[in-house]
Amino acid sequence: MSSPSPVAPSPLNALIYIVEDDSGVAQIMQRNLAEFGFHVEVFSTAATVIRRLKLERPDLCIVDLGLPDMDGIELMSHITRVSSCGLLVVTGRGQTIDRVMGLELGADDYVVKPFEPRELVARVRSVLRRRTASGSGSVNRPCRYASFLGWRLDCSANLLCSPDGQDNFLGTAEIHVLRVFLEHPYQILTREQLFGQRNISPLDRSIDVRISRLRRKLEVDPQQPKIIKTVYGSGYMLSAAVEWS
Repeated sequence: MSSPSPVAPSPLNALIYIVEDDSGVAQIMQRNLAEFGFHVEVFSTAATVIRRLKLERPDLCIVDLGLPDMDGIELMSHITRVSSCGLLVVTGRGQTIDRVMGLELGADDYVVKPFEPRELVARVRSVLRRRTASGSGSVNRPCRYASFLGWRLDCSANLLCSPDGQDNFLGTAEIHVLRVFLEHPYQILTREQLFGQRNISPLDRSIDVRISRLRRKLEVDPQQPKIIKTVYGSGYMLSAAVEWS
């Protein structure tokens, strides 16, 4: 794995947690992310990062699925319960089922070992850009709350309140996609627009997974969606009026 050329520090100065029991791989990730201006903390076990999460909130967790004391999938589930940080899976498991399961549990992206450090950095920056775009400080939409069809989204707290008053915590990836829909109601949006990235591979199903998760929360019948509709051959559309406050 070759090192990327150093560039100017990241303007975000984001805090990145690396949970990786292979010290060599962890050092490579830490060194290359630090060269791009990220603050990095490394953990070799799930237990140590769980304790740290009680004291500090990172902007992004990079999680290896093959940890010695806890399966990475289980750790991801814990992280999404206690934090709204981004999640990037780095794993030697190349099977599709592991990648899909990671996305289902809220991961924003994944990298399969062996990987190029420049690829890891690019994916970290992409996740953080999407996370920033979905936050309350968005230039185009500074409002915090969005209401539609009896639902209410608190963009700052990542909370979606149902018409009957039940709160649902959404992961960063879900918040990003839902917010794009809410900012463009009754508009057909391509997978690239929803992902916030161009030239997505036709085999990349991450957007479809996130929309499926949203439909399970929003729709009476997710198999016959009325709110987030599929426009075959074009993309998806939110069929609802939206009010911001």
